[in-house]
Amino acid sequence: MRTSIQKLGKTLMGPLSIIVASGLLLGIVSILQNPDLVGETISNATVIQNFIGGVRAIVSMMFGLLPILFAISVATGMAKEDREIAGFSVVIGFVIFHVVISYLLSLNNITSETTSVEYLMNLGNTQVQAFEISSAYEQMLGIFTYRMGIFAGILVGLWTAFIHNRYHTKQLPTALSFFSGNRFVPIVIIVTIPFISIISYFIWPYFNTFINGLGGLISKSGIIGTFMYGFSERILIPTGLHHVLNQLIRFTPIGGTAVVDGETVSGALSIFNAVLSSPNPDIDILRESTRFLTQGYHPFMLFGLPAACYAMYKTAYFENRPKIKGMLIAAAATSFTTGITEPIEFAFIFISPVLWLFHAFMAGLSFMLMTLLDVAVGNAGGGMIDLTIFGILQGGYTRWYLVVLVGLAYAVIYYFVFKYVIEKMNVKTPGRTIDSDSSEEPKDVSFHSDSLGANILHALGGKENILEVDNCISRLRLVLNDTSIVNDSLLKETGSLGSVKLDKHNFQVVYGPKVEHAARSLKKEMKNSTDSFHTSNEDNLNI
Repeated sequence: MRTSIQKLGKTLMGPLSIIVASGLLLGIVSILQNPDLVGETISNATVIQNFIGGVRAIVSMMFGLLPILFAISVATGMAKEDREIAGFSVVIGFVIFHVVISYLLSLNNITSETTSVEYLMNLGNTQVQAFEISSAYEQMLGIFTYRMGIFAGILVGLWTAFIHNRYHTKQLPTALSFFSGNRFVPIVIIVTIPFISIISYFIWPYFNTFINGLGGLISKSGIIGTFMYGFSERILIPTGLHHVLNQLIRFTPIGGTAVVDGETVSGALSIFNAVLSSPNPDIDILRESTRFLTQGYHPFMLFGLPAACYAMYKTAYFENRPKIKGMLIAAAATSFTTGITEPIEFAFIFISPVLWLFHAFMAGLSFMLMTLLDVAVGNAGGGMIDLTIFGILQGGYTRWYLVVLVGLAYAVIYYFVFKYVIEKMNVKTPGRTIDSDSSEEPKDVSFHSDSLGANILHALGGKENILEVDNCISRLRLVLNDTSIVNDSLLKETGSLGSVKLDKHNFQVVYGPKVEHAARSLKKEMKNSTDSFHTSNEDNLNI
């Protein structure tokens, strides 16, 4: 179960990267509409308006595709091998899933016509009642169906991955052998997905009521709900399960529901981008959506954690400072620029529960303060890039300057709290080991060498100890036969910033922004080891 949840959390990051990129593009072009920055002539120019309209159309299309993007990402991410077949099968399954639901709805005379606001008002419903009923349905890829959002994508993706992993090597009798293996997967999907649709048809209305109720509860809880989100998100960092929480807030009614240009939009990030792409943006709706977005991250990502790095440097033993200086500067710069914080967090959360709880509390407080101060800075990053594009360059309504003021206070608090706790409790942060020869600093020399994959493989206990290799934005995610034989010291020499042993089989290694290179090198080395083994066996047979 834990392994599956870990993998699911990672797969949910796939669509996010596309949406964040689309959001950045939308944020940049929205600047062209600000006459205070570009002038009335440019902001009202026909060419500029046409360009902005085109970008908005593209971004709106991307958000409309979110459910199927999640389906593909989950199916391919959870598939153990032959992932392209899982991706092919899940598209078929996703379409059939909604076609069956559409057919079942039509049997009860529930169609796009009978659920339109005008039709429902003619039946005697008030405008509010008619809109509530109508918003429960949508057109997905031209198919009238329940408004299930990303839940439909995740459900179909999980089912496809299950079928794929179970049947992609299935061998049929000789007469039917053409349909064996990978060809058998889409066939099973076609046969089984209708049953998933039928179950969903009856269960979804109740589940939808529960989700909307949960979203309403969080919304009504105000700043307390915002604080709990920020606190929980940081507490879950070591497990990687914060990705699941983030996506539920960003793309489902748990993160809020709003009407933008006559369309119902669910999820904090979805609402933010919908408002930003609107010809007549409603600032109040935008401000409400951003309480779960980047504005809550900025004070501790841009100011607090870099200050914690400085505190770790100042509390390091004098002779070790030159060794850790480069690592801490790189980690602080990464947090400040991009919002990737794990290289810093992994330096203290496992060795100091006090600092971990302090950091989580300050994260929750950051989200709460940004809400209280009516800040309106969105997107899903957290670094200076987001603050610049979605805060500073958007104009005064974002109140970005309050982020900076709170952030400066965070820098002071983080520095003195970290310095006090490290010295008072003798926390072994980087540079505070007695053995000055110990490798506190990741060695970039080995990281860029051709032997990186071999070194990581050796540190993990060899190819026979590795069951699965994957990565998210900053961590190498591994399923091992036995995590107890991993050599952490050797991992540090490969550039590791820390590691997490979740249980006997699940293991994570933090490499920060360089994780993609580490994952590719390890996979390449494992493949080379396999190829060498096969070549050696062939040579022996020839002899």
